[in-house]
Amino acid sequence: MLDIGDSAATFSLSGLRGRRWSFPEDAAGKPALLVFFETDCPTCQLTIPYLNRLFEVLRDQANVIGISQDAEPRTASLTARLPITFPVLLDEGLVVTRQFDPQAVPTLFLLRPDGVVARTQSGFDKSDLNAIASDLSRMTGVDPFIIAEPFDGAPERKMGCVSRHLERMGEGESADSLDLYSTRSARASRIVLEDSIDPYEYCAEKFNDPLPVVPPTLERVERMLSHAQLAPDEVIARIPPNYGAATVEKIAANAVMAGCVPEMMRVLVPLLRAVCDERFNIHGVQATTHFAAPLVIVNGPIRSELGFASRSNVFSNVARANSTVGRALQLILINLGGARPGEIDMSTLGNPGKFSFCIAENEEDSPWQPLHVELGFRPDQSTISLFAGEAPGGVSEHNARTGKAVLKAIAAKLATVWSYRQCAAAEAIVVICPEHAKTLARDGFTKQSAREFLFENTGVPVRAYNEPDGEGTQFVKMYKEVWIDGELCYRKFREPESIKLVVGGGTAGKFSAVIGSWATGPRGSQMVTYPI
Repeated sequence: MLDIGDSAATFSLSGLRGRRWSFPEDAAGKPALLVFFETDCPTCQLTIPYLNRLFEVLRDQANVIGISQDAEPRTASLTARLPITFPVLLDEGLVVTRQFDPQAVPTLFLLRPDGVVARTQSGFDKSDLNAIASDLSRMTGVDPFIIAEPFDGAPERKMGCVSRHLERMGEGESADSLDLYSTRSARASRIVLEDSIDPYEYCAEKFNDPLPVVPPTLERVERMLSHAQLAPDEVIARIPPNYGAATVEKIAANAVMAGCVPEMMRVLVPLLRAVCDERFNIHGVQATTHFAAPLVIVNGPIRSELGFASRSNVFSNVARANSTVGRALQLILINLGGARPGEIDMSTLGNPGKFSFCIAENEEDSPWQPLHVELGFRPDQSTISLFAGEAPGGVSEHNARTGKAVLKAIAAKLATVWSYRQCAAAEAIVVICPEHAKTLARDGFTKQSAREFLFENTGVPVRAYNEPDGEGTQFVKMYKEVWIDGELCYRKFREPESIKLVVGGGTAGKFSAVIGSWATGPRGSQMVTYPI
């Protein structure tokens, strides 16, 4: 991607009404803000009204130019619907997109009059939009102004979508040819390897995470399919961000590579439906620079039927079922969804859970109802739940003799999820070990009362906000003040239901864990539960 200090290449594109616009000639010695966007990207649609405001202020002093990566009919429809008031060019062939190489949309390139990049912005960010307005104010001599007000109903920031030129197209040659509604799709490719090619090395190069995989031979895939009882070409889901078709056969092939037994197709089919539930927002989870990875929680009789571990080493490599189901999901997200680390998945630090992140609740050693029963399922039903979570953070409390003391230790850990001074923005799963759960139950705590205690006693001291700089400080007007242990705090979570409780782990050792979330709510990721 072009960066600050790089010189933009010359280009010429047609606009919606046929008139061509050429750079640098038509920039006429003025600064230019180039905005790369897609018509179906929600973040692009969120950004455009702010750019309309910028254009209205600077229409005579600077160029604000939209560059659509889609065809004219879709671009014209969006332009009329939003509307878009600044000029829009068509880059359906993605020639100019490849010159500038944005990794996501929307991406904004602010060019000085000499064509050198002065600033870039990817996704939606109010502070960056105001910084661009400030830069243009200085370049043009216009009085300073802002275009993005706080508390205007829009989020402070929102991740964008994958740029069209980085999308891997399955069937068809363009985004317009991709049928997202078909219930059938092409069968998986048959690849015949020469005798000189090692199938394990071939798979490691082409379809990997990058640990060794089991080569998905026809015989192995057919054996996996025999337990699915579905047509091989049936589309179970389309996997973002590239929306590859997860047919039953392709799910089976990835399950083979992950080392699953054929019976695991019973779990994988509903798991793929759950991961593509819009409420879970796997597109955002795969595109964020956050730590998040999909955590799979298994409940019900299928735990023992298929050998899922729920006790000692529950987060570790203790059981084939946990390890292979979690890994199969990750391989599908890479091979069908296109979210390869370092390419589309640009997480800053990542998460070991991106190899495999699957646990089962320890229902046998729990004094409470399991998660799926809390959510309205019968005890004899089996379910999978998905949560976009960070790696587990440990809570060691071996000396507490009361349930309140155990919960106070957990609350201290909960206060740090996402960012210490960021409140009302995240959720968490608390995995309570059986010994801690036993202490809580002995003192009369139910799951709900334990959750409410954590909600009431988890906060960040107001004194932590004495310095005005830092993440979370810009939102203090939205935080609720509460007294905790004699100190004025801001409440950490929006509501008690932001904290989910499950029992897991071995019966020896008083170690529990907190798993913080990625962004939550309608603009982030919500936990989903599907029956098996």
